[in-house]
Amino acid sequence: MALNLQVFKTRALTAVVFVAVMLAGLFYNQWSFLILFSAIHFGCWIEYQRIIALIYPEYKATTTFHRNVIMLLGWCFVLMNTDNSFHFGHIVAKGVGWYGLQLFTILFCLKEVVLKKQLDLKVVGYSLAGLVYISLSWGLMMRLWTISTNLNDTTSSPGYLLPIILIASIWINDTMAYIVGSFIGKTPFSSISPKKTVEGTVGGAVLAVVAVTLGCKYLFHIDDIKLLLIISTTAAIVGTLGDLLESKLKRMAGIKDSGQIMPGHGGFLDRFDSLLLATPFVWLLIELLR
Repeated sequence: MALNLQVFKTRALTAVVFVAVMLAGLFYNQWSFLILFSAIHFGCWIEYQRIIALIYPEYKATTTFHRNVIMLLGWCFVLMNTDNSFHFGHIVAKGVGWYGLQLFTILFCLKEVVLKKQLDLKVVGYSLAGLVYISLSWGLMMRLWTISTNLNDTTSSPGYLLPIILIASIWINDTMAYIVGSFIGKTPFSSISPKKTVEGTVGGAVLAVVAVTLGCKYLFHIDDIKLLLIISTTAAIVGTLGDLLESKLKRMAGIKDSGQIMPGHGGFLDRFDSLLLATPFVWLLIELLR
């Protein structure tokens, strides 16, 4: 197939801008980190609600109040998971999150459950599922920042350490899976995503675990091999499941991309589907083994 130069330029430019924004948000400071994932949080929610409305047409009838309050409720959970590792202003962010979570929960329950003339449990269920799928993940991403700053007893680690290892693990896994699958992939991995192969999936996972573990140890002098293996392995396995889950939702909705915010690359859910599912599992395993 001939190379479409215009499409290639569009994809390349979008990728450069995307990486630049991600790196700036991740590395600048704790507030750029919070702003970055707040923007991702709302972007994912908007696309999720659009997809659910295509899967379950009755969801289209939900009010603007319903859609906005559930998103704000989820964002308050994200804010609530900041702590003193965010330094100046964290009390305000945590306070807004804590009281906002209670306020929006009460408002949502009163308006959309108690006072609703005809309660559609499926609509409420889809919205609550969005809280687990999206808001829980980005809230726990704030917790990974906190854990990062307390990794060492003698010196403080940068807050972006664990998030960047997790994100790098997913990006490397996706890239290696594509390369390996392109060269030797023959066995379909899942009917949900026909382009995925068993060879590519396994090869990508193994190469991601090796690259992240050795890279972090020898390039960044991180000696906690168990921690690196937990993050890279979980990212490879659960991240792949996250990709399949989002592919299933899109197939049910009858769409190719979750959105068009990134020309040539799709939407927020397309870019962060693996990270959405991997983050809670990484957080849980780290907490259990600390």
